[in-house]
Amino acid sequence: MSNECVPAKRHMRRLVIKTPGTVTAVALVVVTAMAAPGTAHASAAAGQQPFGVGVRHGDNCAAANLCGRSSWGTDSATLTAGLLGNGRTTVAVSPSEAQGASYVPDSNVLRLPDGQWRYLPAGASEPVTVPAGDPGALVQIAESRTWLASGTVPGRTPLERSVVARALLSMRLLTQPNGAVAAAWYGGWDFSWPRDSSFVAVAFARTGHLLEAQRILSYTMRTQRADGTWDARTKLDGSGPPDDRPWQLDANGWVPWAVWEWYQAALPVQRDQFLQTLYAGTQKAAKYAAGSLDVHGLPPASPDYWELGTSTPNIGTAAPLLAGLRAAAGLADLMGKHSDACALDVVASRLSDGIATYFAPLGYPRTVDGQHGRDSAVTFMAPPFNQPPTDLAAAIDSTYQTLLRPNGGVIPGNDPDVTWANSWTPATSTFGLAWSTTKQQRKATEVENWVVGQRNSLGELPEQVNQAGAPASVTPLGWADAITVLTLSQLGGSVIPVPRAHVC
Repeated sequence: MSNECVPAKRHMRRLVIKTPGTVTAVALVVVTAMAAPGTAHASAAAGQQPFGVGVRHGDNCAAANLCGRSSWGTDSATLTAGLLGNGRTTVAVSPSEAQGASYVPDSNVLRLPDGQWRYLPAGASEPVTVPAGDPGALVQIAESRTWLASGTVPGRTPLERSVVARALLSMRLLTQPNGAVAAAWYGGWDFSWPRDSSFVAVAFARTGHLLEAQRILSYTMRTQRADGTWDARTKLDGSGPPDDRPWQLDANGWVPWAVWEWYQAALPVQRDQFLQTLYAGTQKAAKYAAGSLDVHGLPPASPDYWELGTSTPNIGTAAPLLAGLRAAAGLADLMGKHSDACALDVVASRLSDGIATYFAPLGYPRTVDGQHGRDSAVTFMAPPFNQPPTDLAAAIDSTYQTLLRPNGGVIPGNDPDVTWANSWTPATSTFGLAWSTTKQQRKATEVENWVVGQRNSLGELPEQVNQAGAPASVTPLGWADAITVLTLSQLGGSVIPVPRAHVC
């Protein structure tokens, strides 16, 4: 793989970066041009390094999604191409190792072009290459298939089921024994984000892998801060954040939502006891969120899922908080705390009214001032997160068309202060998920067909797709896998429940 630059941080969730040691206001220098393959980004002139609130330290070629380019065909823009693992240790498959290889179906064993197999034996930290049919590899293949069979593999076609199976196996390898979920297996992505983890937990719960979901939720609660919030991300050993990146309030919505969704999927004989261990954390999260709302019923300006700060409230925070407050109220009711449930529902209604008053008339843009364009987070106002407002369908349609790129995917948003060079599979999939949950099956299917078509040669979903339509950045990405599993599950008829207003 070409080594023009190797990013030290997982900062390719946006195209702006902060110079080391600086604390900035909302001031962004935009990366606008794609450099030729194999070259550094042309705009990285001395004194012109981009910077922004809450963005990771790094270099410009990483910020422009140009790292790791080579002459290796469809996977040339990726940093990783797949995963091997044994349940205790995970290793990445490089793009060069993936060339001509394929996974033995429904497993994490790699079949090499010469017919040999490559896998990570139990207890090992490095993969080995063995003859096809190696007994140790066969044991691991059987274990993966047994695990898949212990849950469900949704999908309407053999192709969709194979996509879900691959996503489930990859999410399993990204999930550590302690419940931490690595966003991806590459330096800078190998941390646990509460948002990504919440989606992975729900995907596991909806496919019957409840123990994995519970481990993730337990880890998330162990890393909750004393005030009820979460750091933007933590080290995988749970020892704390890897840097001083600003925390993100949207976790206070995603985590209670994930707990509520897990409860809906869990077996009645198990869920009430385990909910006891999660309940206090969900209520702390909800109460902090409730106390953060201003006189208009809106949350404060903060970094959103772009991990960039905004100077006014953003939909990427408001919508998850609404889902989380409704979910926390529902959990309180399940625990017999009816007065707490009603109090949280009153706050949720305030937030809902604030969104309706200040975001809805503008078409649910990224920020309440309407100065920062459209945002794929408009889909967070739809199921399975929130009951959709009557005007949401038109806003989702228009936002999708605005963010759609020639390669068929969407960028996260069109904020004039930020340029996204690549389409993002998770952002694109959120539209498919929204449409699948609002009975717009044709639109949802078209979107998911595009996402499925972006898999690399190993069948893994990349984080990004470049302008030429090739996988870019890390592959696989747990968040993209989770949203795809949820969407294909919904399209297959497994209806994902949605937190509702509490009746007091």
